[in-house]
Amino acid sequence: MFNPTRDEARQFLFEAWRKHRAKTILTDLEALAADHIQRHPEYHALLEDADANLDRDWRPEHGETNPFLHLMMHLSISEQLAIDQPAGIRARYLKLAHKLGDEHAAQHETMDCLAEMIWTSQRYGAPPDGAAYLACMEGKTR
Repeated sequence: MFNPTRDEARQFLFEAWRKHRAKTILTDLEALAADHIQRHPEYHALLEDADANLDRDWRPEHGETNPFLHLMMHLSISEQLAIDQPAGIRARYLKLAHKLGDEHAAQHETMDCLAEMIWTSQRYGAPPDGAAYLACMEGKTR
């Protein structure tokens, strides 16, 4: 199982963006990451400066969003959609994307549900609840 450290995950994003900008060959996963990065121009400058941002922390209590976490959640959702895991996520996502008329916005709404599931799992020391994740998605499609 692929389980990168924080620094490895960040290095992956730095490298995917560097290779994209240099127009060199990317792996499929790097190309997917570069696509998500392109949709977030607010992250471009920080991804172009690994030295200044590899060890930087973003504090939610200060109203900050961790750009690396955000981008990795986009990747996670894309992988979930590709394999329809949990079963039914793809159908709910497509319904939401159709409702919103924007796949990127649908990714962000999905991200809210994924974050809620992860937070609940961590808070209560329980396994991730796929049914709750799907229920959250279903609620967003109404």
